[in-house]
Amino acid sequence: MLHYLARRLLWLVVTLLVITAITFVIYFVLPPVSPAVLFAGKEATPALVATVQRELGLNHPVWMQYLLFLKHLVLGDQFGWPGLGFSFVNHSSVRSLIAGRIVITLTLAVGAAIIWLAMGITIGVISAVRQRSIWDRLSLGFAIFFISAPVFWLGLVLLYVFWYKLGIAAGTGNFPPGQYGFGTWLNHMIMPWLTLALLYAGWYARMTRGAVLDTLRQDYVRTARAKGLGEARILIRHVLRACITPILTMFGMDLAALVSGTVIVEVVFNLNGLGQWVVQSVESDDIPSVLAVTVLAALAVMVANLIVDILYAYVDPRIRYE
Repeated sequence: MLHYLARRLLWLVVTLLVITAITFVIYFVLPPVSPAVLFAGKEATPALVATVQRELGLNHPVWMQYLLFLKHLVLGDQFGWPGLGFSFVNHSSVRSLIAGRIVITLTLAVGAAIIWLAMGITIGVISAVRQRSIWDRLSLGFAIFFISAPVFWLGLVLLYVFWYKLGIAAGTGNFPPGQYGFGTWLNHMIMPWLTLALLYAGWYARMTRGAVLDTLRQDYVRTARAKGLGEARILIRHVLRACITPILTMFGMDLAALVSGTVIVEVVFNLNGLGQWVVQSVESDDIPSVLAVTVLAALAVMVANLIVDILYAYVDPRIRYE
């Protein structure tokens, strides 16, 4: 396991270097105008452009510029170094802008992930165990409906029904628990969590159903039944453990993608998280902000894949890493 982990960490570094190189070329080499002009803004003065060009090291060869870019990225001042991590649109460091929004996005993603895992796996298992029953038909309808429903429409429907009509849920906006209390914060996060969770729960329900049905036909399940083991014990200790690998793979990718992919839910519920900020940065040509989030999103996907690979060996004893 240690040798495998070392190799994966090495490949993570190599992959990150490739991604940062591509990102650097896109933002520093390919633009027809000087990157200093892009970073300084559309209405920048010549003095500001000259300052940014000097701070970015654009007077050096391209390979030297890339090394300087990596230096500031590794040292952590990618999000605070003026010129490379300073938003000329918001007039503040990218680090402070990210810090105030990534907590909202991570809270939204993790909370929704817990709900969709619980819903999807439970519905999928019931559908497989009660194959061709009314529960199986209902689960299929549930999956098709919420997979097909646009996420912005689903969020607006939840707001209309539970906030506007019934008045049993809070409206939009972000209310940090440290400032407004845990109850107020939780009340405002339930509907955003449900909106994202219902979108993904259908996929997980169908995947779980297929995996459980396939596993129930295996010889070792028949052997366990022949030995007199109860159905609940067989399902929990043998079937679900064998089915968890594809679900874990999908979960790692989905959760990593949500780090920068929650923009629609954030806009509908006015959460002002990372996804909404990225869209605003693109519209306003805030290149430092877009650059920082690009690297952050790539890192999130790679770390999620590494964690999933490590968890494989613990959830499935058949997997061994050399």
